[in-house]
Amino acid sequence: MHGLARALVNNMVRGVNEGYQKKLEIQGVGFKAAVQGSLINLSLGYSHPVLYPIPAGIKVVVEENTKITIDGCDKEVVGRVAAEVRSYYPPEPYKGKGVRYAGEQVVRKEGKTVQ
Repeated sequence: MHGLARALVNNMVRGVNEGYQKKLEIQGVGFKAAVQGSLINLSLGYSHPVLYPIPAGIKVVVEENTKITIDGCDKEVVGRVAAEVRSYYPPEPYKGKGVRYAGEQVVRKEGKTVQ
């Protein structure tokens, strides 16, 4: 067996033995997250809270209201959940606010200057 099929089977075996984990960080004043039953409640500066349903087989833990840990045995689902949560407010380059992966470096831009 080789190629895509081998990689998929290898990811399944590794997922059952070790599991997969993604970590997200929320940065911004007043930005926070909480787990409420089978939903992630995200306060990201919008006029309404963002509610994200947690899929079956995924465990989400929120620490310090700003650090989200996503655990599961399916690599594809763990990555998709992390990407969808990040897509609600990706990090912006001027102030650096938003949801980012742990350890992700955001290239900052200089704002307008007054002449």
